[in-house]
Amino acid sequence: MFEPFPGKYVWNLSVAIALASGGLIGEVDRACRPLYDLPTDNEDEATQAFFRSWCALADGLVELAVEDQERGRGRSAGAKYGRAAVYLQTAERLQAPSYTPRRAAYAKSLSSFDRYLELTDQPAERVEIPYGNVSLPGILVSAESEGPAPCVLFFNGLDSTKEQIYASGTADELRRRGIATLMVDTPGAGEALRLRDLTAGPESEHWAAACIDYLEGRPEVDTDMVGMLAWSLGGYYGPRATAFEQRLRFGVAWGACYDWGQTVLRRLANQGNRSVPHYWEHVRWVWGCHDMDEFLALAPRITLRGVADRIKVPFLVVHAEHDRQITLQQAYDFFGDLVNSPNRELKIFTDREGGVEHCSVDNQPIARDYICDWIGETVAGLTAGGRAAGATAVAS
Repeated sequence: MFEPFPGKYVWNLSVAIALASGGLIGEVDRACRPLYDLPTDNEDEATQAFFRSWCALADGLVELAVEDQERGRGRSAGAKYGRAAVYLQTAERLQAPSYTPRRAAYAKSLSSFDRYLELTDQPAERVEIPYGNVSLPGILVSAESEGPAPCVLFFNGLDSTKEQIYASGTADELRRRGIATLMVDTPGAGEALRLRDLTAGPESEHWAAACIDYLEGRPEVDTDMVGMLAWSLGGYYGPRATAFEQRLRFGVAWGACYDWGQTVLRRLANQGNRSVPHYWEHVRWVWGCHDMDEFLALAPRITLRGVADRIKVPFLVVHAEHDRQITLQQAYDFFGDLVNSPNRELKIFTDREGGVEHCSVDNQPIARDYICDWIGETVAGLTAGGRAAGATAVAS
């Protein structure tokens, strides 16, 4: 992984996410250079300096985009708005929940992203998924197909967003394989948390059910062939939903978050890397917990122990060999519990091909393409009458 800040995993991870989401190395370098010599004794001040530098980069791109629009150069403007959205979310993601400017930066990122979708004519539609008395924000990409198409629900993790999911190119790859994608900011993530105050809970099957109910009103989607894909902490959310929501026909965990409660205990003991600064404040915000006692009482429930064997559909577990956040052992444990999946596969990305960091952020396309190929093959097999039962472990 590109690591411009030696010893600062959370900052380097953010840089890697920005690059994986469409950031340009020259622009990213401009945002990083003013930060190299910052004092390291005050994490809050350093993180806020990170925010200001990345926001300044985004603001400059928006100015250039406006100039492009004034000249009638819509596509060029749209590309700049798209990168501005990436950099604003990179800036916002690292901040403490109590840091007031983050909310405005996030709202600005959504506006820039919408301009990107419009001006570059992206095959994407912002949608609202009814969920109780509120709604979940999503992005729907329809398939290149005639008639109703299979669809993948793509859930994010602890600190990612539907815009970052879209930027991964997964929906476009699936679209070209004749499969639609519904990317969702579920409770506890993205817009649902930041602008709607919707916090997470262990029962992610409720979110999946709401999404499938919504898709039943979309004639271009075949709701008899809906599957689940989720990354990072979504490696818990997705399998949990697949275990309990019987309408899901297949599943993929991009990062095997088998026992998040165990991961939390490791981090309390200073084992393993955090994904964001102010980690404990962030997780309490995500889960709607008022203090650490409430959070630590909840965390053991975030596990696939006693759940994974309820999954009775084809399932792919993808993990990175050198993931510094979720141990490789969790991938083996999860795969070992998928005893009732008729077609289970474990794919570990190694140094041979890259993609060895958390959710393969150091080489995201190679993992993305593997996942999309597996989904395409699985859908074809299910459509043709089902694939032979079996288990496969792959490490390259």
